[in-house]
Amino acid sequence: MKKVALFTTMVLALAIAAGAQETLTGSETNDFQLQAGQQDDPSGPPMLGLAWPPGSPEYEQQLQLQGGLPNQYMYWHGGQVMPQTKVTAIFWGKRWNNNNYVSDKIQGLDDWYAGFGNSNYAATSNEYRGSNGQVTSNVTYAGHIVDLTQASPGYSPARILAEVCNQIGNNPDPSGLGYYPVYTDISRPNGTIYCAYHSWGSCPGNNTILQFAFFWSLDGPGGAGKGDACTVLHKDQELGHSLQLAALSDYSGHEISEARTDPNSKNGRRGWYDLGGNENGDKCLGVFGGPVTFSNNTQWIIQSEWSNLAYYRQSGIGRWKGCLQGQ
Repeated sequence: MKKVALFTTMVLALAIAAGAQETLTGSETNDFQLQAGQQDDPSGPPMLGLAWPPGSPEYEQQLQLQGGLPNQYMYWHGGQVMPQTKVTAIFWGKRWNNNNYVSDKIQGLDDWYAGFGNSNYAATSNEYRGSNGQVTSNVTYAGHIVDLTQASPGYSPARILAEVCNQIGNNPDPSGLGYYPVYTDISRPNGTIYCAYHSWGSCPGNNTILQFAFFWSLDGPGGAGKGDACTVLHKDQELGHSLQLAALSDYSGHEISEARTDPNSKNGRRGWYDLGGNENGDKCLGVFGGPVTFSNNTQWIIQSEWSNLAYYRQSGIGRWKGCLQGQ
């Protein structure tokens, strides 16, 4: 108990000390993300938690920058977290009406979100507290929406937010704890570009904050169905899942974990990230343990998530022994 109390006191002290560095480090990180992420309207909702393809220049640079930090702790920046999370998935694009394209993706992601709540994997983020309480494994899934209109690419988070608002009638969960992952049927463009990101905003005529995420279709250039750079750490029929489902479930873990611990910058304050701007998913991108079993007994291969406590104890996995597998 004394060690845990000492750890908590130390991290809070470090978080306060980090405040003086927040403007510099945060600005540098955001500039890098906007340039490499090709966001077409930097004044709109931000791209947070950009998940880069393994082995890409951005991926390697992110690892290099993390290695140059004075320590690997994430710090609280005075903002909120998501004590609970209420998920509704949106599948956007004309190809979601094609059974060959859909394959196991919709049912598989339904299973993923239905089992994420109250799982050991969800619990990897439960040590983090914000101004509105503590993150918990209370994550519920309301099901999905399919929109067969032409989808927009992820360059504009504002367009993704507009799609979410349109599909929910401008009425997000009134608790402000709604999370809306948007899975498009648009193949990720050639070249190095992110695989997914999360963001936040509100709908017209409604000030309730919502969280959302964007995902490319990871079926390869031209929609060939053979995967792309974002799928290289997975394989077809991994635990019985198609290659695309295996990869999408992995990035889904990355983004929802970051949204729960660093959901927004309301009132100019954010949640948890390190001195380089890296969130808990960023710090463990590409760090895997064995299969993760969810609360509904489905199994997945998903990246680990960062734990300050595991890093302090050196009990985790990964380069800095701070990643938790959630098995």
